[in-house]
Amino acid sequence: MAGVSLKCGDCGALLKSVEEAQEHAELTSHSNFSESTEAVLNLVCSSCGKPCRSKIESDLHTKRTGHTEFIDKTLEAAKPISLEVPKVAKESEEAIAAGSTSEPEEMVVPEVDKKLLEELEAMGFPTARATRALHFSGNTSLEAAVNWVVEHEADPDIDQMPMVPVNRHVEASKPSLTPEEMKLKAQELRERARKKKEEEERRMEREREKVERIRVGKELLEAKRIEEENERKRLVALRKAEKEEEKRAREKIRQKLEEDKAERRRKLGLPPEEPSAAPKPSAPIVEEKKSALPVRPATKAEQMRECLRSLKQNHKDDDAKVKRAFQTLLTYIGNVARNPDEEKFRKIRLNNQTFQVTI
Repeated sequence: MAGVSLKCGDCGALLKSVEEAQEHAELTSHSNFSESTEAVLNLVCSSCGKPCRSKIESDLHTKRTGHTEFIDKTLEAAKPISLEVPKVAKESEEAIAAGSTSEPEEMVVPEVDKKLLEELEAMGFPTARATRALHFSGNTSLEAAVNWVVEHEADPDIDQMPMVPVNRHVEASKPSLTPEEMKLKAQELRERARKKKEEEERRMEREREKVERIRVGKELLEAKRIEEENERKRLVALRKAEKEEEKRAREKIRQKLEEDKAERRRKLGLPPEEPSAAPKPSAPIVEEKKSALPVRPATKAEQMRECLRSLKQNHKDDDAKVKRAFQTLLTYIGNVARNPDEEKFRKIRLNNQTFQVTI
């Protein structure tokens, strides 16, 4: 099967022609292209008719316009790709070299068919343009001269009188056209100019679509980058909040242990323990334990055991209430275990009526 597209080996993009591959190479510096039998995607919006060449482009079109229906015309638009690159006509270097080495020649206006020249002037062409058209079209017919004008109307020197060496002669002219034929040729000239203008407008539309595709691609990449950056910041903030929460929980446990220890000494009739004279050396030890990531599960378990122990100690005379509190806590933990990604189960509102009554 003949290839219907060119595929970029660097990014995987599918291109419909050699010209698109050249433009892609200029924009991305990619140079690894190969012929592919995979057709270029062609999704046409059923509402406005805009063609989209990728799923990303159709999604962006839907986001902007609200249009959701697309018709897949990929197979209809697929056709064998031509690998030939249009060649630009070049002047003969040998002729230039020969002209530069020869002696200067006397230049004169070339001789052209007078009748053909008069007919072109009657059609509205300036004398210089008509003479130039007859000379470069071979001075053969009015049709050839008109065709030459259509093809070279954008030349900057089209209204300059041509000059040739004095020894160049003009071939015999051919019969001229009738007035009716002249009108038809003038109409044909205008029609060709109109078609050329329409073709130029279509080319500009394709260029605008290409620029739009590039802009859409850049917007999608930027949106993806911003989304990833926001997600990274959210995760960093979440980890920071978790560390702060763990730090506060450890501090509460430490204070509770100190209070329990002081209470036991008081019940035993012992004097209060003197505060440590040099608490600073213990700080690095705490910091080292904090930085040791593998001990985090043990810290959570110790915190849970201490909370349950304190709850039972504070209500040792009311076993029913303690069991009810334990059952409620078990329900909370079960919700988190079954739904680890649900944010609502990972937090407990302290002012909740059920929590206040049972816990």
